[in-house]
Amino acid sequence: MGEKSILQIRFDLPPGHDPELLERLHHLLEDFTPRVQMLQPDSAVADLTGSLRFWHRDARGITELIQLRTLALYGVRSGAGAAPNRLLAAMAAALTPPGERTVIEDSPEAIAAFLRPRPVRELPGVGARTAATLTDHGLHTVGDVADVPAMTLQRLLGARLGRTLHERVHARDTAVVDPALAPASISAEHAFPRDELDPAQHRRALLALADELGTRLRVSDQIAQGLTCTIRYADQTATRRSRTLPEATHHTVLLARTAYALYESLGLQRARVRNIALRADSLRPAAKATRQLTLDTADDKPLAIEAVADRARARFGHNVLYPAALAIGAQPSATAAGLDAFRQWQSGGDR
Repeated sequence: MGEKSILQIRFDLPPGHDPELLERLHHLLEDFTPRVQMLQPDSAVADLTGSLRFWHRDARGITELIQLRTLALYGVRSGAGAAPNRLLAAMAAALTPPGERTVIEDSPEAIAAFLRPRPVRELPGVGARTAATLTDHGLHTVGDVADVPAMTLQRLLGARLGRTLHERVHARDTAVVDPALAPASISAEHAFPRDELDPAQHRRALLALADELGTRLRVSDQIAQGLTCTIRYADQTATRRSRTLPEATHHTVLLARTAYALYESLGLQRARVRNIALRADSLRPAAKATRQLTLDTADDKPLAIEAVADRARARFGHNVLYPAALAIGAQPSATAAGLDAFRQWQSGGDR
């Protein structure tokens, strides 16, 4: 019983149910395993791997026991899927009606028997547009896509999506069950006064947005694990790109580097940009931050300056200090007032 087992369960909650019912169901699941993550509005995922030996049952037996207790104690029916990873468990749960369960054994044969016949649109993360592209090329099932080389998928869907889909059709998923609350996000947006073609102005906007997000993250004592850039054009269409940060951070210089990389990945040529939005994703407490040790000290000075700027901004306002690239076009009155206040503080006249 050493195999990995993930359970995803969807509760058939009654209309107008007690708001505390989900919390009680959460505690019920924690009686079986401490690794439980609630998924709004009516589902949960639990890692049963460490519970199999303790309960002297396999994944099917524990799933049946959980469903029985859920029904007996709270009158709530549930549909559940158990599988070797979260991807398969989610797909199994989505196909299972209340009162039943789908269990996928941890073997290549069982996984292939379940996954390969499924329509490709049932894969998590495959939207209508991606499914249409695949079916236009004769790829209707997961098995069809699994038989296609990874490079072919990347040419059809783009490098990132192609790689991700190639992993999923082969049932590869490393996502873990995180008992913490679902991570939040914060965003900032810059609207140009007119449709902007100049890439230099686009980069200035990205720097300003990264600076704003970095400041807000540091003030709230949070770090971001990912960044999403959305660019809206004059014809009202938009392009969105996301990227996981090399390490979770709240530092402006590191956020700006990733923002620039996202922008460059779009390959824009004389694009008429209406506005740019930047979103910091998957926020968590800064106390959980880790930093990769490196012999490169190039970032030490910007981070030290950032700390000084934060203290000055907290006392004299955001306009007192900002990246030099943003000085062009700054409001003269605000800038002058901020600098006067900062100089007074430096000289000790306002202590």
